[in-house]
Amino acid sequence: MQQDIRLQRLLHSLPSRARQWYLWLAQPKAKYLRWLLGCLLILGGILGFLPILGFWMIPLGVLLIGQDIPAAQRIALRLLDWLRRQRSRR
Repeated sequence: MQQDIRLQRLLHSLPSRARQWYLWLAQPKAKYLRWLLGCLLILGGILGFLPILGFWMIPLGVLLIGQDIPAAQRIALRLLDWLRRQRSRR
């Protein structure tokens, strides 16, 4: 599967350990684990107002699920682009 340039840029900016984990989870054999972690991250992100949890968990969960649902991946990448633009304005 050809990766979106935005996803490649994001993966390149990650520490090598996190990049390795994501690439391992992106493999077809890890589908059920990817879905489980994606759903848990989204649920944790919804509770982002609590200590330890954060809203950053939602796009990461959507990216994991997006490996199987391209529309979800496009939404997550757009959200990450928006976050990057907001961060660069500051």
